[in-house]
Parts: sequence; C-alpha cells; structure tokens
Amino acid sequence: MRFAITATDRYLGIFETLVNSGWQPLKLFTTPVDNRLFHNTATIQYAQQLGVAIQLSPINTRDLQELGALGCEVLVVASYNRRIEDWTPYLKYAVNFHPSPLPVGRGPYPLVKAIRDRHSEWGVTCHKLSPRFDAGDILACERFPLSVAECHDSLDLKIQMAGKRLASAIAPRLARLWDNALPQIGGNYWRFWSEDEQTIDPAGQVAEILLQLRSFCGHESFIHVNGFRLRVRRALGWTEAHNHAPGAAVHAYNNTVVIAVKDGYLALTEWTPAAPATQTLPVPLGAEVAAATHH
Repeated sequence: MRFAITATDRYLGIFETLVNSGWQPLKLFTTPVDNRLFHNTATIQYAQQLGVAIQLSPINTRDLQELGALGCEVLVVASYNRRIEDWTPYLKYAVNFHPSPLPVGRGPYPLVKAIRDRHSEWGVTCHKLSPRFDAGDILACERFPLSVAECHDSLDLKIQMAGKRLASAIAPRLARLWDNALPQIGGNYWRFWSEDEQTIDPAGQVAEILLQLRSFCGHESFIHVNGFRLRVRRALGWTEAHNHAPGAAVHAYNNTVVIAVKDGYLALTEWTPAAPATQTLPVPLGAEVAAATHH
C-alpha cells in the first residue's frame, strides 16, 4: 500500500508500524511545533532515513493531485491540526487516527476531558476522513482501561501504544475494514479547553484540584498566589482541617510552596511564574512565603 502520512513525534509509532507492515511511504506532512509539548524531530529524521519527501506547509488540492499522480493509495492522518480539502477525486482511501473511542470525544484534544470526566475506559479510533471533523465511518477501535489515578501523561502514552496496535491491525486488511466501516451514531464534540478550566480555584476541594492537575500535567495549570500568577506542572495535596483562607501561601521549603485550599493543602512542587515578560518577581516566591510564615 503506497501512502502519505501526517504526523508528529507523538504518532511516530503509527508511521513506523505501517512501514514495518510493508506499506510504502511517499510523503510526510507535519506542522511547526513548540518543542516543549509537541515535537516532530524524530518523525522528520525517520522520513529522511526512508528518503521520503517532507512538507511543513498545509496540504492543499495540488498536493492531493500530486499524491494521486504518484500512485498514492491512502492518506493517513495522525496529529494534524489543519483542515484537509476534499481528497476523494485523487485518492482511494483517507483515514484518521483519533485519540478517543469515537463517537465519544470528537474534537481537537480529548485527553484532558477524558481524565476530568473520570472515564474508566478509553481508546484510539481509525475512521474515514470526512468533511466534518472526526465524524467519518469507523474502521476499527483499540480500547484500553483507565485507572482511578490516571493522568494526562500516562493516558498520552497509552494512546501512543494503542495507536501502534491499531495500525498493525489495520495495515493488512484496510480494504475490507473500509468496505465494512460503521457510521457513527450519537456522540458529541469536545471543544478545546479554556484558560479558566486550567486555573485552580483554591476554594475547591483537594480531590477535585488534584484531578484537575492530573488532567493537564505537562500542559500545566494556573493559580494565583500572593498577587502572582503561576504555572503549575506538578503538585501534592492532602486533606487537613485548618483556619487559613483558601489561596493563602502558608509554608515554603526550597522551591515548594504550600497553599491553603478549602479542605486541606496544595503543595506546588513544580511551578514557574506566568507573569508577562515585562513583570518579574521581586524576590523568589518561596523566599517571600518563608519570610511571611516566620513572623
């Protein structure tokens, strides 16, 4: 099967699996990345090793025409945040690997809400690429369990591994799965999260705050402390009766800052200032809190 693929490093495994299954790659489409949460270096290097053409600009009709002229049979979409124009005049197949068990979780990035909503099972779905995002007929889905302590980063890894298993299952029987694909019934679209949803409310309970933090992990959450806005990557929390006002910084140790919340404490163990570039902290926040707690 001659194919083109859209991918970043998160879905490099799908690319490798299809090649290892005997598919012949013709072109890689990727996108600019922030090299903090999203990367494409390994995927580009893999394509270069295979002698495959690489394109960073958006796929347009001319690109689809050229793929058809090269004998490309299928466009595989994984980790691509751009709309793809009508491919049907030029290619026989086009499929998308979506990181949810469709029809649940249509949308640009369903991982965060999957954690927040406490799903006990998740999955990766391969479906026909359709004009409406994530709404095409389903070829196959690879499902797996989630734990009660699941976090964004563990779910991300599970999705990557499930994507490889799904690609391995689809590669030898794409035509049959395509002909027997099932329409999506029901389901819903999950929009991208807002900054408000990333912001911790100290008036909340420890369990809910920790769930919120687990749902974002490397994407970080925000919290306001002593007039400063912080980015929080990791935190600990426990329930404990106290008389502090929610949001008060009550203790500091090295770079860890302990914040009072409704029913206990939240210890910020990995955080950075989220102030505008023109604003700097007058002293390290930890030192400021330590001085306050020693009076």
